[in-house]
This record gives sequence, structure tokens and C-alpha cells, in this order.
Amino acid sequence: MKNEQTFLPVLLGSDMNAYGMARAFHEAYGIEPLILGRASLTATQDSSILEFRAIPDLTDEDRFVPALMEVAKEFSHLKLLLLACGDDYAKLIIKNKPQLTSYFAVPYIDEELMNRIVLKENFYEICEQYGFSYPKTTICTYENHREFDPDFAYPIIIKASNSVAYWACSFPGKKKVFVAHDPAEKAAILDAIYKSSYKDNLTVQEFIPGDDSYMRVLNSYVGKDGKVKLMSLGNPILEEHTPEGIGSYAAIINTFDEKLMDKVRHFLEDIGYTGFANFDMKYDARDNEYKLFEINLRNGRSSYYVTAGGSNLMKYVTDDHIFNVDQPLHYAKEKHLWTIIPNGVLFKYAQNEVLLNQAKQLIKQGKVTNSLFYKKDMNPKRWIKLTLNNLNYYRKYKKYFNNKGLS
Repeated sequence: MKNEQTFLPVLLGSDMNAYGMARAFHEAYGIEPLILGRASLTATQDSSILEFRAIPDLTDEDRFVPALMEVAKEFSHLKLLLLACGDDYAKLIIKNKPQLTSYFAVPYIDEELMNRIVLKENFYEICEQYGFSYPKTTICTYENHREFDPDFAYPIIIKASNSVAYWACSFPGKKKVFVAHDPAEKAAILDAIYKSSYKDNLTVQEFIPGDDSYMRVLNSYVGKDGKVKLMSLGNPILEEHTPEGIGSYAAIINTFDEKLMDKVRHFLEDIGYTGFANFDMKYDARDNEYKLFEINLRNGRSSYYVTAGGSNLMKYVTDDHIFNVDQPLHYAKEKHLWTIIPNGVLFKYAQNEVLLNQAKQLIKQGKVTNSLFYKKDMNPKRWIKLTLNNLNYYRKYKKYFNNKGLS
């Protein structure tokens, strides 16, 4: 650790998002964040720009705060900035915020506002209140799944309401998200899920037409003064299509929509939001509206696209909470291609020719970034692992592309 270092980011998680956040801190300040996670994943392994510590029971309610207190005691000579890289950690930070704020800068909302936003019934009320469109949605339960039929047209999306319980279960054909095209396929999916240990509710939504490029992702940072400081809108070109990765973005080009950004900014400032907010939505050509899927209380898994596009997301939160720098509102506009897949995969499977041509131009101009391949962090062991993982995408897309059913 450098002698002149005055603060330390403490990141909770070990995935691609954690690495992207660590890279952003390293680029902005030349420091190595401390990353705490249940287990080491490839993205954060063999890295010289971060320190990783495994705490297997970190997400246990009775272990979470004591583990962080140990870290606070060890680094009491530094200002500590606590950040979540996933939903479970964000919720744990928010639930324990009163205890944590004496030791860490905690750029998150309080629990009352979290419940207002995250709980599905509240979320749709908020959508109505602020004029956001959203997909038709209903709930399927274990008790009614044999008789269940949605009151909207097929195809439909089926996904677990309780992600923690869902990832703990196992069954043939398991996927993060399913698409059912007719009642028979719907019945087979529900039956397969409920034959496993999963017995919680399922969220069922109408399928918004359009390929991966109809998605939009918006990452925002709201300062501790309650004013939005940064907004960056991304247009995914391609998502991941593996069973466990469906819905996760694989390539994004930064885009701009002032009307949408203004609308979200008003919403965030009006409800008293602070910290990172990540919105997933899909453009619906049937009515020319963006359909909002969810609000995440942290920066998104693919949020390094913001930093790659010239607006270092981690610098915003640090300047605000550590250095007390006043920040004007900024809507990011610079075009850049963020990707985690080989160009060959992108060129073969992207279905939007306009965006694909944009991507090819950006690649020619050198405006392309794979957040995992960082030239200041490429020892041979890390490079070999990442390269093999990258090449494996050819196999994954060939096997799973557009297969969102049970088979």
C-alpha cells in the first residue's frame, strides 16, 4: 500500500463487476482495493491491482457486520469506502447501514426506501406514479402452478422471485430465465422447477418483442446531496446465452437519450435516492416505450462500460464521499464499445446490423474495451486463464444461442 494513500475501497463480491470496479479505482488513483467475497472467481484471480480475501460465510446475517468490523479495525488509519458488487451485498449493507456508517463511507439508501423500491408490488406502484411503462406481470405459486395460466399472450418470461433459493436448487435444464412459447412449454417449465427444492414464487412476465439489441441499461450516480451527478445509457448488442448467464450483457455501446435520462433523474431526486442505481429496460416497438424491468440498488454487472466511455464511475463516488468534491450533472455521450467476448463471436451472433457496423467502426478507431483484459494487470497466469475463458465463448454461443426453453 502506498505511503500517501488516504483511503481504501472495500468491495464486496468477486465477479466481473468487482474486477471492473477495482480497475476503475486503479485507473483513477493507482490504488489496490480490498475485495471480500465468499470465494475467488476467475475475474478477480491472479491480479496485481487488488487484494482478495475469501470469507465463505460473509453473507450470513450474523457474520456480515463482525467481518466488516475486523476490516475496519485493521485499516483504521484510512478512510474506508464500502461498495457492493451484487444485490445480496447491497441489501446487507443497507440493512446494517446504521452500524456501518461509523466505520465506512456508505453511499447507499436506507432500508425503508429499499423496501419501497425493491418489493415488486411497490415497484409497480412507483412505475405508475412516475410514468414508467413496465411489462405485464403476474405471480405463479407452488400451490397454483398446475392450474396457472397468465392473463396475457404468449410467449412469456418465467423467472424465480427468490434468487437465493433458486440458485441453491438443481434440476435438468435449469436456466436463470425461461421463455415459454405456449401452455405446454409453460407447464413443463413450471413442473421442472417445482420438482426441485425450489418452492417459492415465480415471476411471470409478457415477453417484449425484439432481440438483445432492444435492451437498454442505465447506470446512475446520485450524490450525498440527493442530486444526480452522472448518467450513462448503454445499448447492449449481445447478451450472454448460457443457462446461468441469460440476461447478462456481453457487449454494449454507449448511447444517449436525454428525455429518458431526464425522466429517471427526476424520479431518483424526487424519492430521495443516493448512491448508485442501475436500470434494466427494453424498448417496445409496439408502443414506442421503454419497459422497465427492475431497479438495482448498485452499479450493474456490466457498469465498466461507463468508465470505458470516459466517465470513471468509481471516481464519482470517491470524489463525493471521500474528497467532498462538488460535482455538476453529467450525461455521458461518448461512443465506446465495451465487451467481454471475442470479436468473432460478436460479429457472428449480433442481430442488429446497424449496431454491429457501429461496433466495427469503434474497434477500428481503438474505442473498445474488455474490462477483464487490463494491460497493467496481465501476468502470464492471469492472461492464460482469461484467454481460455474468452475462447470458450465460441463453444457457449454455438451450443446455447437463443435457447431459452427447458431443453
